[in-house]
Amino acid sequence: MEVNKQQSLPTRVFINDVDRYSSKHIAKFLATFVAGESSEEGEAEDTLASPGGEPAFQVVGTVSASTKEEKESFLLEQYKSPTRDELLERMLECDVVVYNISETASRQQVEEASWALTALQAEMENFKSQKLFILVSTVMTWAMTKPQNPDETDVVLSEEEYIRRRPHLSFRHHHNLEKLVLKLHGGKKSKLKGYVVASGLQYGKGENLFHYFFKVSWLMQFPKVPLFGRGTNYIPMIHVNDLGGVIQNIIEVKPKLKSKYILAVDDSKNTLEEIVKMTSYTLGSGDINILPEEEAIAMKAFQPEELQFLSIDLRLEAFMIKDVFNLHWTSEAGMVENMRSIVREYKDTRQLLPIRICVVGPPAVGKTTVAEKLCIHYQIHHIKIKEVIEEKITQLNETVDSADLVSEEVGAAAQKQLETLNKSMEMNAGRLADHLVFEILQEKLNSKPCSNQGFVLDGFPKTYEQARLIFSEGVAENDDVSLKTPVYDKKITPEHVFALNASDDFLKERAQGLPQSVAEEMRYTQEEFTARLRRYRQRSSAEETLLDYFDEIEIHPEHIEVTAGDPENTGVMKKIIKIVGAPKNFGLSPEEQEVESRNKEEGRRLKLAAEAADKKRRNEAALAEMAARYEEWRNNLSEVRRQEQELLEARCLPLRNYLMKYVMPSLSEAMLECSKIKPEDPVDFLAEHLLSYNQEEQQ
Repeated sequence: MEVNKQQSLPTRVFINDVDRYSSKHIAKFLATFVAGESSEEGEAEDTLASPGGEPAFQVVGTVSASTKEEKESFLLEQYKSPTRDELLERMLECDVVVYNISETASRQQVEEASWALTALQAEMENFKSQKLFILVSTVMTWAMTKPQNPDETDVVLSEEEYIRRRPHLSFRHHHNLEKLVLKLHGGKKSKLKGYVVASGLQYGKGENLFHYFFKVSWLMQFPKVPLFGRGTNYIPMIHVNDLGGVIQNIIEVKPKLKSKYILAVDDSKNTLEEIVKMTSYTLGSGDINILPEEEAIAMKAFQPEELQFLSIDLRLEAFMIKDVFNLHWTSEAGMVENMRSIVREYKDTRQLLPIRICVVGPPAVGKTTVAEKLCIHYQIHHIKIKEVIEEKITQLNETVDSADLVSEEVGAAAQKQLETLNKSMEMNAGRLADHLVFEILQEKLNSKPCSNQGFVLDGFPKTYEQARLIFSEGVAENDDVSLKTPVYDKKITPEHVFALNASDDFLKERAQGLPQSVAEEMRYTQEEFTARLRRYRQRSSAEETLLDYFDEIEIHPEHIEVTAGDPENTGVMKKIIKIVGAPKNFGLSPEEQEVESRNKEEGRRLKLAAEAADKKRRNEAALAEMAARYEEWRNNLSEVRRQEQELLEARCLPLRNYLMKYVMPSLSEAMLECSKIKPEDPVDFLAEHLLSYNQEEQQ
């Protein structure tokens, strides 16, 4: 019973650096693998089975200190920059230890893996059951291997020749670690069993090493995708899921092999040029531009270490994973043969999904303004039917004029199409026949830029019939639409339709507010605008309208009212963005992030400077106001004192006159007498003198 209970438990697997591309996808593959899916009955040695439908493995792993992401749902536990003691404790809790050193030439990662192997060997006697140590290395340890016969070319090496392998100079430490793992005793009684998996360059699931080629092709940044170096070197590769399958087979099968060295590559024998060409063809223009290898550094496309990987030139053949393992391949034939599925996987993993929008509404409602803002926000393409037609005619003229640079067949086809367009415009007073317009528009919507990033259709189509002929699959102009529900082409049909609405008075007022030159250019003069608005209202009230078509295919239009209170369409944009969601495009590049960071810092600095200047200005204004008030107060005080003095003088005048007339003459005479006589008591003398003078005056 105890044995059965033990066997029912999932195998616990430790993987280092599960926040890196390779280890992350290996961990996800193992964590989501259901026991019994690939192992054939009787092949496994001590296979640990789980109940049907339950994961066969519990995966734990380390992440770097700089990671900001939450723990992935497929991980049981993750350890952020553990100490070596903590790391050893976690590894001892596991049945399998996988150390992945395949993505980098970093010596630090190799040293950590070497320490882990040594530490586990030291604890081996204390193991309760056998543990596996799987080293995921790289074919870069084969990079300098020469054929046994120097005269032979196009030699294919197999894992049986692993003893002759010679590493790239930057991967000598990887080579030495491989040898240490192979020295582990692999008998039944051994408590620690080791395997080396030499992985080809990994691809798939959003890409890592080949991401630059995919991104440039998807964005169509250049007319031709850059290829650095001659590109004639053969690159051994493997899909990252297939690498996960190899590791899963090792854990389950524990193959009894004379050599524990396993080569993990797919069947492809493709050159770098073939890989880049197919990437460009599937995602972009289909053309490549061969540049010197040094340009990769100058363009910041690759780091020197990545160029070392891309410069490998080997053709390898893996027999063990075919003869011994029961591997359910994701991409056995390789990247080039499976490019379409790899591209779908790339888009799904990175959420690079096209956003297709149609904006309709009456004239002057703001369709073009909103469409332009949406294109900037979502980094998608603005489709205006007039410009699309002009672009097509220009393109055909350029092809015809450069007949020497294109094939005769291409030149003749362009000439014929141009003649058809010109003839149609002659017969229709300068306008193209509807079916030709629809063909040109369909070609534009199916183009790589629109297929990759998406588009905003600006005010077109206008009617139910136009929409049916453009978007419905396998529909001719004379088809009876009542016979079946429309089957539409999902690759070119908008997934969001926004109908902008506004009152006639508002629209007329907006059109009348435009300068005359702008109104004439946009055909918004009073007479033209009134006729256009009337035609739009007639189409909107028809038995079958454009919006009815989208309703029938269950793409229900959103109606948004445009008002005078939102001249910049801010409210309209918020509503649309809320419905459409976040951009599904590449984020900013490191250079763009740096520029944005500098701009934000400059903006913050300018804001602080402006705030400081404003504060200084307010302080100076306050001080100036205080000084002015103080000066005004001083002036007012002086004026008050002057007025008080004048008032005092005015009040003192009668008394002064009285004293001068009645007091001062007798007092002056008394003081003169006092000065002459100089009595001992002058005050008493003055009093007697004034008294006698007063008596004389009375007599």
